[in-house]
Amino acid sequence: MCGIIGMIVKPGALREPLGLALYKCLKNLEYRGYDSVGYAVVRADGSLVIRKSKGKIDDVFEKLGFLDVDGLVGIGHTRWATHGRPTDINAHPHTDCGGRVVVVHNGIIENFIELREWLESRDHIFRSETDTEVIPHLIEEFKRLGLDSYSAFKRAISVLRGAYAIAAVDLDTPDRIYFARNTSPLVVGFGDGVTFVASDIPAFLNYTRRVLVLRDREVGYATASEVRVEVVEPSELESSDPPSSEVVNYVGRVRLVEWSAETVSKGGYPHFMLKEIHEQPYALAQTLAGMVEQVGKVIDLLAGAERIVLVGAGSSYHASLAGSLFFANLAEIPSMTVVSSEAVWYVKAWGKGDVVIAVSQSGETIDTLLAVREARKRGAKVIALSNVIDSTIPRESDVAIYTRAGPEIGVAATKTFTTQVVSLLYMAATVGVKRGVLPSREFDLLLSDLRRASELAVEILSRVGDPAKRLAENVFAGSRSCYYLGRGVGLAVAMEGALKVKEVAYVHAEAYPAGESKHGPIALIEKGFPTLFIALSNEDAELISSNVEEMKAREALTIAVLPNNTKIRYLDNVIEIPRAHPYVLAALAVIPLQLIAYFTAVARGYDPDKPRNLAKTVTVV
Repeated sequence: MCGIIGMIVKPGALREPLGLALYKCLKNLEYRGYDSVGYAVVRADGSLVIRKSKGKIDDVFEKLGFLDVDGLVGIGHTRWATHGRPTDINAHPHTDCGGRVVVVHNGIIENFIELREWLESRDHIFRSETDTEVIPHLIEEFKRLGLDSYSAFKRAISVLRGAYAIAAVDLDTPDRIYFARNTSPLVVGFGDGVTFVASDIPAFLNYTRRVLVLRDREVGYATASEVRVEVVEPSELESSDPPSSEVVNYVGRVRLVEWSAETVSKGGYPHFMLKEIHEQPYALAQTLAGMVEQVGKVIDLLAGAERIVLVGAGSSYHASLAGSLFFANLAEIPSMTVVSSEAVWYVKAWGKGDVVIAVSQSGETIDTLLAVREARKRGAKVIALSNVIDSTIPRESDVAIYTRAGPEIGVAATKTFTTQVVSLLYMAATVGVKRGVLPSREFDLLLSDLRRASELAVEILSRVGDPAKRLAENVFAGSRSCYYLGRGVGLAVAMEGALKVKEVAYVHAEAYPAGESKHGPIALIEKGFPTLFIALSNEDAELISSNVEEMKAREALTIAVLPNNTKIRYLDNVIEIPRAHPYVLAALAVIPLQLIAYFTAVARGYDPDKPRNLAKTVTVV
């Protein structure tokens, strides 16, 4: 997740160069993770200084010369690469053709290809691979058509589709920072003689605690003494009418934050794991927006595969299990899943006609990388699914697909797992249509629910927190062992849920196919033994009901995660989630299990962000 800072100051309001102040604010956003950094400052003489580089801010501090730049308005950015590799050219800020409009941006512009082609037809020259660069060129184009700077900015924002937080400076109005927000977070800070625009409160917390949190589709500008906010409605690119807008009275929304700098860096959450669980709606929206653009790169390759092999480790393996089922049932392609560390015993059977999907959050998992190399040696095509652009596994694969989860600081995977599942689901469904085996009506229903995944995640988070906390404190925190049981795609969810409570709370949890539980595991059941079931459809519930009865007959404590109004007898506790396509719920049903694991760890006195003996990325065999 990228970081944005904008500052506009009255003369004498700062006791340090503006470049140094921008550096301090960007340092406060380092916890978000990034791969490059840059800034732009308008000097007192009206000249514009733009400096940017790949790398961490302290590593390029001297190169970028933060100390020798001063002025009254500036914007800065730390970039987490989405469109385009981490390079100096792709780093923000980006400018228009004339070098007078400069922009930093977080998020994904879904229609950037359409916009770029339109702008190129009007002789705009692009320098980077990013979606962001269309924004300054749009502003420039609408100014060419006769609009003033602010009207051109609003017009540009009205034609963008996707998630964005934007800060822009125009040399024709050097006393303003323009801003816009949709889905991606953006806040305004009110200081003494200085106004801030930032992606998160920690950026300017050392300067002010008076904050306005912007809302979706709000657009405006800040000066050193004034802020204007409007709501701007979407409009069409070729429309000659100005977009409709309405001025917002935001005064009652300005608040004084009481958080410490350390706490606020976690967005007000006590741990990064909980923050990242709650970031899943945004991560899902970002990932699905990106998949629409990316799936074209792999659809023909996958549709022509004789067999699909998914390889992954840890949570990525569990996502791969779900993906294998998606490809088998939606695209009717033979598929299998292999744990990356076990791939050495399977690769002799891989070859031409096979497509290997290597799933790795970091793109650096050594066992998965070794499987990729061996698969390519044997003639298989490899698709990488990763969260880190230009990491090793994507570089060494034939094609790379990226999730858009943003950096995940907690060691236990949360939002990266859910975004992997929806990515694989979108690919499998699209390939099913391409192959003519998934009826268009079924595809449309699935896609409709998939597009709702973000809002469904919001609903789940708002409903299940308290029940998950009670179960954690009253059941799991005092247990030495438990079962997580599921069928079909619910088994992959059960396995991920069991992994989470093992990782962060150190409770032994075993995941098992529910139908196999009577073939051995049931021998351990005794009074009060926690047994958690996952059933994602009425069909799953019918099959799993007998397993619930078997466990209850032996006095197990039975718990289930079920869609609304699903009927299963003999359950002691039920966590209900919204009803949707069961394959979409494969991504969402894990959220209550993540929360159970988190609250169990806290109740047992452990730090869920730093589980013992574990690393975020495993780079040794």
